[in-house]
Amino acid sequence: MARLLASFVFIVLVACGVPEDAKKPDIPGLEQEILALGDFVSREEAARVARISYEYSLQLRSEYQVSDPPLIHNTKVNQGLRSRGLCWHWADDLESRLRAENLQTLSLHRAIANTDNLRIEHSTVILSERGEPMQSGVVLDPWRYGGYLFWAPMVEDTRYNWKPRSQVFRDRRN
Repeated sequence: MARLLASFVFIVLVACGVPEDAKKPDIPGLEQEILALGDFVSREEAARVARISYEYSLQLRSEYQVSDPPLIHNTKVNQGLRSRGLCWHWADDLESRLRAENLQTLSLHRAIANTDNLRIEHSTVILSERGEPMQSGVVLDPWRYGGYLFWAPMVEDTRYNWKPRSQVFRDRRN
């Protein structure tokens, strides 16, 4: 039984590891993805948001004292060993930082996944062209790889079924 438990823990920890390519910032790639959101997206804003998203995620990694995969770090936060670093902390902080930029051609959305199943809930920020729905946007997820920014078009992020945070909160009240 102990051997089975040890094997399970090993598999979980390996599965939580950060892919090597995620550790290499791709600011130009994110900038191009942001520009592809629509014809009215400012080149300057796309470049600024791409740079800030990567740099601020790494800054938060340092501030949160992340030294483990996200689920292990969550455990440390929940045990009081770290003060911040749950997914919603990352999302709140990244959203606040990007809102401080007073974006004119881009909109920020908050989303939550796994609200209706046994998996752990997850929160993130989604960026879209101003006025467009989050479904047409790009997921900016600094938690997923422990401060190494994950990004992808929302429709391609099949790991999570994102819902607008406001809808999730409304559903919980009912």
